[in-house]
Order: sequence, then structure tokens, then C-alpha cells
Amino acid sequence: MKALALTLALGGALSVTALVAQRVHGPEPFQFGISETIRSQVLGEDRVLNIYLPHSYSADTVAAYPVIFLLDGSAEEDFIHVSGAVQFASYPWINWVPESIVVGIANVDRKRDFTFPTSIAKDKEQFPTTGGSAAFLRFLGDELIPFVEGNYRIGADRMLIGQSLGGLFATEVLFKRPELFTRYLIVSPSLWWDGGSLLEQEPAFVGHADHIPKTVFIAVGKEGKNMVRPAQALTRKVRKEKGIRVGYRYLPLFDHANILHRAVMDGFRWLSEPETK
Repeated sequence: MKALALTLALGGALSVTALVAQRVHGPEPFQFGISETIRSQVLGEDRVLNIYLPHSYSADTVAAYPVIFLLDGSAEEDFIHVSGAVQFASYPWINWVPESIVVGIANVDRKRDFTFPTSIAKDKEQFPTTGGSAAFLRFLGDELIPFVEGNYRIGADRMLIGQSLGGLFATEVLFKRPELFTRYLIVSPSLWWDGGSLLEQEPAFVGHADHIPKTVFIAVGKEGKNMVRPAQALTRKVRKEKGIRVGYRYLPLFDHANILHRAVMDGFRWLSEPETK
């Protein structure tokens, strides 16, 4: 009996071994997007763009697509998981957003590019290269967007996504050149910068109907009063202007480190919801 059991056991082991799959092709890179490097005359440096194209982009040679510009868009930052969120949200059975192109703007010095000059000594100490947002805004509006328009089939719908200092910069764009984007998704904006001076400014869209974006979605997590209260103040300020659909989410289960993906998904879902009066 022992011999029979041993024979059956060995036979079973050999059968398992014989069923192991054999590699047909060697390991190959899995391509999720493409990368472009452009020269910025405004910034005086090369900038890398990571670009996600919808599945139908190559097959359909006529259609134009909405485009989402993503700050902190390096491959090792937010490009891959936000592009994945866009892919998921645009599935026909989800249908929160239409199929969209994602342009991730890789960083060189985010503390330089996303901040305007500050009068706060502590800010200057912690951010020694600070104060370059005006140049980055010119790069965005005068070089990057025209480049994407000239090389990809994009429609009139443009979204900007930014978190933290990227959220601060996205708010500055909203206040100073709101017409650049039709939609803004602002997460945990660092509006404490320079003592909160940005919130004291009047947005350029006030009294200018042609500069009003369609939607502004703002989200913040359990991040302390210096983050939550300015985000609420931003929401109230934007809501004063008629014609802008404004969404706000407080996400107490998330903090500054882990809020972005949830906030982006909430923002996409909010876009698909009927507007309430």
C-alpha cells in the first residue's frame, strides 16, 4: 500500500510539472503611454511630457478628444495612476468622463514652478528656489497648450489637475488665466502660501463671462485647519460667480499623502452627476 501511495504521489507531482506553462515570447516592455521632450524658451530648459492616449485614438483618425493636463506628471509621481483612473472612468459601463488624452507634465523643480514670490521668511527658507510660477504659467499657456493642440487631436474641453503645491498653482491659473482650461480639479491646495495672499485676489473671471470655466472641483482631506479652511474659502469665493458649477468634498478618511487618487475619482464621478440647483 505504501508503495502504491508513493507511486501515485510521484505521478501526481510529474503531472503537475508537465502542466507548467512554457514561455512563448520573452519578456517585453508593457507600454502604457508615450513620452515627448520639448524645449521651452520661456523656462530655458527641456521639459518631459508623459502622454496617455485613449484606446480608440489610433483607430479613429478623425475624432478630437478632451485633454487633461496633470501637474506632478512624472512617471514616478502621478501620471500612471491618474491615467489609469481616467481609463477606468471612461469605460462605457462607468461613463463618468469621456475618453480623454492625459498630458502629464514631469517636474524639474516643482517648488520653483508652482509658487509665486512670498513675503514669509519661513517660506523662503524652506523653498529657496521659490517664485517661478509666473514663468511656468507662461510656459503652460503660451508653449505647452499650443504644442499639444498642434500635435494631437484635442477638442475644446481642457482640464487641469493639481494637488498640494500643484493645487496652489492650479488655483493661481484659475484666478489669473482661467480661460486656459474649461475644468479645474484642485486637491489639497497649499493656499497657506505667502500667508494666504492668493485668496485675497479677485479672480480674472469676475465680470468676464468669456473667461468663466465650466466646472471647478475642490477636495481636501483631514489635513489640519491651515489646509481645510482655505479650501473652503476658495470654494465660497468661486461659487460667488454665476455660471461656474462648483463641487467640494471633505474626505476625512484621507490625508495629504493619500488623498489624490480618491479625490480624482470623486471629481470624475461628480462630473457625471446631474447639476442640482
